[in-house]
Amino acid sequence: MPDPSRPIIVATRGSALALAQAHAVLNQCRQTFPKLRFELKIIKTTGDKLQTASLAQSGRSLPKGLFTKELEVALLKGRADMAVHSLKDLPTELPAGLQLGAVTRRADVRDVLIYRDAGHFAALAHASGPEWVPGQSQLRGFPPRITLADLPPGTVVATSSTRRQAQIRALRPDLRFAELRGNVPTRLEKLATRDAFDATILALAGLSRLNFRITPEGRLEGDAVPEGLLATVLPLETMLPCVGQGAVGIEIRADDDRLRAICARLNHYNTCQAVTAERAFLRAMGGGCQSPVAAHAEVVGDQLRLRAISFLDGVRRADATGPVQDPVALGESVAAQLKAGC
Repeated sequence: MPDPSRPIIVATRGSALALAQAHAVLNQCRQTFPKLRFELKIIKTTGDKLQTASLAQSGRSLPKGLFTKELEVALLKGRADMAVHSLKDLPTELPAGLQLGAVTRRADVRDVLIYRDAGHFAALAHASGPEWVPGQSQLRGFPPRITLADLPPGTVVATSSTRRQAQIRALRPDLRFAELRGNVPTRLEKLATRDAFDATILALAGLSRLNFRITPEGRLEGDAVPEGLLATVLPLETMLPCVGQGAVGIEIRADDDRLRAICARLNHYNTCQAVTAERAFLRAMGGGCQSPVAAHAEVVGDQLRLRAISFLDGVRRADATGPVQDPVALGESVAAQLKAGC
C-alpha cells in the first residue's frame, strides 16, 4: 500500500508554458485535496534538447513522444506519480502500464496570427535616437486586425506546423513559409527583430497561460512581448486546431488506484469526451502531432460534434455528430469518412 504521508510527485517539463500548466494543475490538486501533499518535479525532455533542430523535415518520420518520453519513464520507474502534458504533445498510443488519468477544463482552442505593427516600425524610422536592433525600422509591418486573407502576396509566415501550413496553403497558395522554433517569448522576439519572416501563428491558449493578452485595438501585450506586435484571433472556419490543442492531460500509472481516484476529481468531463474523440480520430488516421490533419470536437447539448480536415491525400473535410458517451466511435467514424474521401 502507498504511504499516505509521502508527497505525490507531479512531473512536468521546465518551459515557462509547461510550468504555468503544471502550477495550474498543482493548485487544483491542493484545493481539491487539502490534506494531501503535492510536489513539482521538473524533467528535461528530448524535445527540449532539440528546440533548435528542425523537426518537420519532408520525407522523414518523426520520433514520437518528443516532449513526453522522459516524464513517462519517471512514472514507470516510480520517480513521479503524475505527469502534466500539453495534450497535443501526448501520443495517442501510450506506453504499457500508463493511462490518461484526467483532462482539465479546456482553454480557447483557436490560433492567433501575430505580425508587426506598420505604424510602430514606421515611427522607428523617424526616431532620432538609436534603434533597439539595427535595421529594425525597415522591417515590414501591417495595419491592425489584418487576416490571412488580407496579407499581401509573398508574405512569409513563420510556422513549422504542417497542419497550419496546409490550411494556409488551401486559403492562400501565394504565401510563403519559414521555420521558427523556440519558446513563445523567443519566437516573438525573433518576429520583432528579424526580416526573414513577416508573421507567425501561435495558439491562443498558450499565450493566455503566459499572461499575454490581445487588447481591443489588436495589440499583443505582456511582460515578455516586444513592442510593436499586433495579433488577430483566427476563426475555426479558417484554422482548425491540432488534436488536443488547449487541453492539459494528466498521465498516471494504470495500476495506481489512489491516483485514479484523485484524477477522477480533477477530470473535466466535457473536455475529456471531446479530446477523446479527437485522439481517436488521429489514431485512426495513423498520424502524429506533425501530421497535416486537424480536428476539433465540442459538446453541443447532448451531442458531440467533431469537425476535421485532412491533407494526407488532397483536401478532405468532415463534420459529424454522435452521442457524448461514445467519443471513440465518433472519432473513428470521421477518420473513416476522410479516408474514403466522402
